[in-house]
Amino acid sequence: MPNENTPPPPAGERLQKWLARLGHAPSRRTAEAWIDAGRLTINGQKATLGDRVTAQDHVMLDGQPVAADAPETRVLAYHKPVGLIATVHDPQGRPTIFRDLPRIPGLHSVGRLDLNSEGLLLLTNDGDLTLRLTHPRYEHHKRYVVHLEGGPLTPAEAAALRRGVRLEDGPARADDVRPHPQGCEMVLHEGRNRQVRRMIAAVGRSVRRLIRTEHASVQLGDLKPGHWRDLDETETAALRYAPSEAARAAKRRAP
Repeated sequence: MPNENTPPPPAGERLQKWLARLGHAPSRRTAEAWIDAGRLTINGQKATLGDRVTAQDHVMLDGQPVAADAPETRVLAYHKPVGLIATVHDPQGRPTIFRDLPRIPGLHSVGRLDLNSEGLLLLTNDGDLTLRLTHPRYEHHKRYVVHLEGGPLTPAEAAALRRGVRLEDGPARADDVRPHPQGCEMVLHEGRNRQVRRMIAAVGRSVRRLIRTEHASVQLGDLKPGHWRDLDETETAALRYAPSEAARAAKRRAP
């Protein structure tokens, strides 16, 4: 039992945890980077790592107030065109996907598509959903149509991708590879930087065009480049609770 000299527990919640919990930042790590960059203030004072906040504090990000209550959850499907960066801010001043999107507090992309890639990108202001869709343990799949220089992938190249290839950041294996008139369709449940392009390069081929057509249970469908739509409640629930493609495949293989 603590004695009368035991200090009381600190009040409030760490700023980075508070931002992520309310969906204002996609993760605590991102919030910490914002703090380090001097983008946050608490009651008019520059925030530092370790600062805590309560409901009575006034927090601002880039000079704009941050609401102390959780905003309405939004999940968007967006068709990213080639030539846009999938971040809120780009140090080089290149155009970002947010030029096409509504202004929603805390909205951020779930994973990335690089500058020269296109197709389905999910966005949300729900940090917990982002974690579920990006953490490897949940094994949510992503499907890509890959146009290759030199025509379709050969059976030997496809087999090598299924077995696994060695990349500079560790081995990588496709969950599935299927032929396509322009190259191949590839399914992954990882999301490492430029992973599809690097895996294709590892079997001696190069990518001409890369399109993500599916993420978990959401498909790109006929969504036009630069356009977006809100997911409905059924689609959002499927992202939270439906078993991953990898888990379903394992169940189908089980006796």
